[in-house]
This record gives sequence, C-alpha cells and structure tokens, in this order.
Amino acid sequence: MMLDKIIKYLGNFTAFILALLVLLVVYDATARYLFSEGSTALQELEWHLFDVVILFGIAYAMREDAHVRVDIFYASFSPKTKAFINIIASLFFILPFSFLIIYIGIDFVDLSFTQNEASSNPGGLEYRFIVKSLLPLAFVFLSLQALRDVKTNLGMCKSL
Repeated sequence: MMLDKIIKYLGNFTAFILALLVLLVVYDATARYLFSEGSTALQELEWHLFDVVILFGIAYAMREDAHVRVDIFYASFSPKTKAFINIIASLFFILPFSFLIIYIGIDFVDLSFTQNEASSNPGGLEYRFIVKSLLPLAFVFLSLQALRDVKTNLGMCKSL
C-alpha cells in the first residue's frame, strides 16, 4: 500500500534527521563550552530538526504500534478487544484531535507565510513558516495512518 511506503519513508527520514540532530548538538555543545563560540542559527536549527523528528515520528510510531498505551491492561485483552479499543481510540480521540490541529494549523501556517515570519533573535533563521507547515502536514499523515488502522482493525473484528 502506498501509505505504508510513505509512512515508512517518513520513519527512515526521521531517523536520518535524528542522527543529524545528534551530530549538530554535539558540535554546538563542543563549540560553545570548549571554544566559547555559539550560534543562534545553529541552536534554532536544532529546534527545527527536533520538530521534524517529533512531528514525523508520530505517524511512524503509530504504524509500528510503538505508541504509548496502558499495556498493563491492554496486553491481557483478546485480539478482538484490542482491535475494538484501537478503533474507538482512532475514531474518538486521534482523528478529531488531528482534524482540529490541521484546521487550526492551516491558518497558523498561512499567517506565518503571509508575514514571512523569521526568528526574532539576531542571527536566527528565516522562513519560520517552513517548519510551522510541518504541524498540519504531520497530522495529515497521522490521520491517514489512523484511518488505515481503523480499516485494519475492523477487518480483525470481523474475522475473529
């Protein structure tokens, strides 16, 4: 399925960005503490990369069933009960929240783009709307993954 490939690609991309982020933080900390050299742009880039990791990692974590849940109870449930809980969680929690973030996020990004928003810090990064645009985009991916999971779990409920 195309969605699986896209979400898997996002997971791989996120892993690459995370590795890049680790290198950047090590470089920045070394430069700051050993050589008394710092860069506002580098620090902001760290935050932007962190945003990518978190926002794109959400849908991938859901795809891999690696998200947080109360496993002390969930682990003992039957497969049919687990599927039912997953359907309810997706339909009544994940999807409404995602649609709300997308709805609000589009105006948020539009305003940032219209204002050509940049960092207010001297030496900071420009084009802040780029990283802000990840917010609604990430929740589009999460919504698609949640819908896919609903379909999969409905199939499991019917077959059991």
